[in-house]
Amino acid sequence: MLDEKDMAAPSAHAPVPPLRDEHGGLRAEFLDSVCEAIAASDAAALEALIGDLHQADVGDLLEALDADLRPRLIELMGSAFDFTALTQVDDTVREDILEELPAETVAEGVRQMDSDDAVYILEDLPKEEQTEILEQLPAPERTALERSLLYPENSAGRRMQTDFIAVPPFWTVGQTIDYLRENAELPERFYEIFVVDSGYHFQGAVALDRLLRTKRPVPIAELADEERVRVRATDDQEETARLFEHYDLIAAPVVDDHNRLVGVITVDDVVDVIEQEAEEDIHALGGVGRDEELSDPVWSVTKGRFLWLFANLLTALLASWVIRQFEGSLQKMVSLAVLMPIVASMGGNAGTQTMTVAVRALATRELGRGNVWRVILRELMVGVLNGAAFAVIMGMVAAAWFSVTDLGIVMALAMLTVLAAAALGGILIPLVLIRLGVDPAVSSGPFVTTVTDVVGFFSFLGIATLWFGLG
Repeated sequence: MLDEKDMAAPSAHAPVPPLRDEHGGLRAEFLDSVCEAIAASDAAALEALIGDLHQADVGDLLEALDADLRPRLIELMGSAFDFTALTQVDDTVREDILEELPAETVAEGVRQMDSDDAVYILEDLPKEEQTEILEQLPAPERTALERSLLYPENSAGRRMQTDFIAVPPFWTVGQTIDYLRENAELPERFYEIFVVDSGYHFQGAVALDRLLRTKRPVPIAELADEERVRVRATDDQEETARLFEHYDLIAAPVVDDHNRLVGVITVDDVVDVIEQEAEEDIHALGGVGRDEELSDPVWSVTKGRFLWLFANLLTALLASWVIRQFEGSLQKMVSLAVLMPIVASMGGNAGTQTMTVAVRALATRELGRGNVWRVILRELMVGVLNGAAFAVIMGMVAAAWFSVTDLGIVMALAMLTVLAAAALGGILIPLVLIRLGVDPAVSSGPFVTTVTDVVGFFSFLGIATLWFGLG
């Protein structure tokens, strides 16, 4: 007979439900099994369900669980839980979990992690919580993490691993290979050997394939690439990612201001940086807080979006003021009110297209002093050509719609004007903002909207007023 506990959760020998459905989401049956195991405090069943999962899958599972079940899962798993899974969840979820766990549990989990992942876990915690966790660690590990946390936020020093393999230049290939075979404390993964002097000053790097293809008596100094691309610990992580992309790097040594080797940054860390930076830029362009996540509470999201909406309200009020100046013209010719939104909408879309290209090119350093005027001229020509094309289209539509040929001419002139202005505004505004030290991804939107709306309404209504003598 099975007792209630046996029926409440799957046993360690019960078949494990499939993890994901055909769309890549977690299956409801799997989630139900995990929840039942947690509710029954059945550690064996829980380990059977998730013990072999990849850390990214465990991260997805943690995000899918109710908030109160997440720390209970970690405590039930004990030493079998890989804390690296916490690097795969939203910041809000991770912070909530860490608040509920004892400092001793977090410290034990941090000890098992690569140093870069450990720093990622610790860096967003309040200083007192950081200190409490670090005090639980042995002195060498604590010192290494404290040193990494001293580097600026979003720097290469925060993303690097402090575990690497460095050998003196007078060692031979044979000595180096024997060291790699016999030393049990090597990093889990490595791609090259670094050569340093007695003061740990960087001398060069040796790729593993070259090491293994060279005869044992050859000094390691003869193989070292002294011109190896390296990263400074204080370099911005976005600059580091750009180096990896430009030079097709898999790993790069990290040095301090005195060229002493302090760590290594690898491509998996850089992929995370690229994703993070791209997500922040997309959020900024959309008027969403750079750090907003799906797990954030309602009030936090509301505050983050309010300022952007308020800025857009001000631009809308300015556009309305421009329209007010032509109130008499609108009363005399109602068709202007019908066509007016089309002009503003086309200008807004054209401005956003140009702005998106400009902001991205500035972020990737593709747009600079060497090509800025060529790109400005290109965007202006695109705006003029599109303006001419849509001037013909909308001129014919307006003339046929209202049976007034002159109205078609006015619409055409306005369309040409606003698309050319939108193209210029879309590229010049980000350039001016970055020159002033302002992030163009965050600030360009309201300014470009203002330009396109004001120019659109003013040109259309102004041309119509002059053409038809409505003033």
